[in-house]
Amino acid sequence: MSIWNFLTGLVEPVTDLIDELHTSEEERLEVKTKLFAMQSAMATKVMDYEARLIEAKTKVITAEAQGASWLQRNWRPITMLTFLGLVVADTFGLTEFRLASEAWTLLQIGLGGYVVGRSAEKIVPKVTDAMRKD
Repeated sequence: MSIWNFLTGLVEPVTDLIDELHTSEEERLEVKTKLFAMQSAMATKVMDYEARLIEAKTKVITAEAQGASWLQRNWRPITMLTFLGLVVADTFGLTEFRLASEAWTLLQIGLGGYVVGRSAEKIVPKVTDAMRKD
């Protein structure tokens, strides 16, 4: 669910209520305009928060990647490759027992976090620069 749909879902019942009120068309449009402005402001704040959150995560990954020790720089890729090896072995029935569903979830989160973190390193600086210009 996108943030815009979430915010629209919060504001929509209010705009529906405004339509049902016995007021002039001008008053209804004025209140709807104010609600839309409020919805847009909330969406901007949430996107700003998410951009800062991704930027913070990116800094952590970057610090690890530039760390002094080999293990510090490579623990995430080693962990993900280990889980990938377990998944492949499980898929072909090479493990003595089946992997729990939590292992699959952990792999999805890990791969998603790694891909998002690497993408964020490139995207976040551009997004924050664009937001600061506005």
